[in-house]
Amino acid sequence: MGAIAENLARVREGIAESALRAGRSPSEVELMAVSKFHPESAVREAIEAGQTLFGENRVQEAAGKFPAILADRPDVRVHLIGTLQRNKVRDAVSLFSMVQSVDRLELLEEIELRAARAGKTIDVLFELHTGEASKAGFASEDELWRAIDRLANARAVRCRGLMTMAPFTDDEGAVRASFRMLSRVRDRARGRYPSLSFDVLSMGMSGDYRIAIEEGSTLVRVGTAIFGERA
Repeated sequence: MGAIAENLARVREGIAESALRAGRSPSEVELMAVSKFHPESAVREAIEAGQTLFGENRVQEAAGKFPAILADRPDVRVHLIGTLQRNKVRDAVSLFSMVQSVDRLELLEEIELRAARAGKTIDVLFELHTGEASKAGFASEDELWRAIDRLANARAVRCRGLMTMAPFTDDEGAVRASFRMLSRVRDRARGRYPSLSFDVLSMGMSGDYRIAIEEGSTLVRVGTAIFGERA
């Protein structure tokens, strides 16, 4: 067994332990392998170990890595988890099955336009700023609601849930507060928009995915703990 396969097994075990400790089924939590800055060969090694969901930060990097993989393995899915510029949306729509980082109304509208022209339906998560230093995501619930309201007329974009990044800190309380905030917003969103799906809570990375699972995460984004330090 190679290093990546061993790391994947270790992370999956950690996910299962954390879920059971929280009184949840491990099957409720999906693992995303964040492959940014790692080569195609590393992705293929992870696929051989049974991993089929991957996350990338940049459209250009993913475009140089995944088309050949997807041609060989149509069961593999790739999500965009980094900031998306409007001039990259057309390329993103052709490659990714989900954009997890919708952080402004204008971006949502551009995704809808490009996906409709391509005859595709793109899943999206709305990114909420809950304390991370990068300031990525909607800054307030009011801004978030205005963007979600736009989905009433959307035909090529499908809401799946919410995403956030916890602050990079050793303060576990601050990390938990970030995740709990996203869970509360998800609950309010379900009440406001009963016809939309908010089943996905994408939160938790290599350093805090166990805490995220305890706070309700359904999708953890793990890179370093699987692939090692970036190449």
